Amino acid sequence: MNIPIQNIKQRFEIIGNDPRLITAIETAYKIANSDISALIIGESGVGKESIPKIIHQYSHRKHANYFALNCGSIPEGTIDSELFGHEKGAFTGATQARAGHFEQTDKGTIFLDEVAELPLSTQVRLLRVLESGEFIRVGSSKVQKTDVRIIAATNVDIQKALDSKKFREDLYYRLCSVQIFLPPLRERGDDILLLFRKFASEFGTKYRRPNIQLDENAKKVALNYRWKGNIRQLRNAVEQLSVLEINPLISEQALRSCFPDMGSRLPMVLSKSSAEDQVLEDREVLYKLLFDMKRELNDLRGLVLEILNQKDSSIKLEAKESIVKRLFGKESNEKRELAEPEKMPYPTEREIESIEPDQNDYRFVEELEDQPVSLQEKEIEMIKSALTRSKGKRRLAAKELGISERTLYRKIKSYNLSKDELVD
Repeated sequence: MNIPIQNIKQRFEIIGNDPRLITAIETAYKIANSDISALIIGESGVGKESIPKIIHQYSHRKHANYFALNCGSIPEGTIDSELFGHEKGAFTGATQARAGHFEQTDKGTIFLDEVAELPLSTQVRLLRVLESGEFIRVGSSKVQKTDVRIIAATNVDIQKALDSKKFREDLYYRLCSVQIFLPPLRERGDDILLLFRKFASEFGTKYRRPNIQLDENAKKVALNYRWKGNIRQLRNAVEQLSVLEINPLISEQALRSCFPDMGSRLPMVLSKSSAEDQVLEDREVLYKLLFDMKRELNDLRGLVLEILNQKDSSIKLEAKESIVKRLFGKESNEKRELAEPEKMPYPTEREIESIEPDQNDYRFVEELEDQPVSLQEKEIEMIKSALTRSKGKRRLAAKELGISERTLYRKIKSYNLSKDELVD
């Protein structure tokens, strides 16, 4: 079969030479003259809407209607009415009968984009159309027939949708007689530059401006950027540059200006020395985070040790041993003196792992809740003192106590502490 790839690309304004893109076009052309259903897989913005148009235009249905519907844009309560129609009085606002898209597109092709967003009840109705061509209007009991070809597309992980029961397995296998995959823009290599030139020409003509071009550094950035919005994001970037930039030769900095909220994610073209400097800076930040974490752990240890060292503490010996063992990895001894918080060494990685919460933490919390009120009084006193020293600023008080601000707020609320009690 001689497939006119270049003619198809020109007719449907498809730009690119990526092998997977070419395979998708070839598959669409091969199945066009049959009535087989197809499921198009690909991220949002990769151009999935072009494939059903190719299938329709090269099929025997090309003279009938073609309709594209984004299933995710229609509210769940009205999707059945949109697809299958409704009778007068079927629901509030149904002042007259209305034919649905399956009825209006009879003998033609209907493209259901984001098909995985359909409610499960609508999926059952759609499965019936695929299997027998039958449907029923909302509010009616009369079965109607339609001869329509269904092409569907989705950008979600279809296997996850199946596993979570959000998409019917029987509908998936009925739609996916043929699966067509479109690759994301970031994996298409030089197609990015081809699309940039195409959009630059388009917007140059539209806004009567010189066609913009990328310099060498900007090309490297464009080729290595992830383009999460794919072709749609690239098109928006080119339009912005065509309007705002005076110099038609776009630099790396000008390209970065299109993404102020994610500029730091753009790959930088660094010299060897600047790359080494960047590594050193990252290392310093990492060290700072580790030391901050160690300091906070020591503060937490100090708070617990202060409670345990209270002579009139009513915490059971078993509870003390549990606390010390989890904090230090050692058995406690009533006769040994616990280390002062400021003299304690930084925790090792093993010690950090040992204090991660597990079921033992919850058992310890239950033990504390069962203790006499004296322990709660001490905790209330410590909270009041910390808030007094921080002049009522909870964030500073929480840091001093070695707990999170959310935990401090919860304790204030649980103890019913008023503002007058918190700050003297």
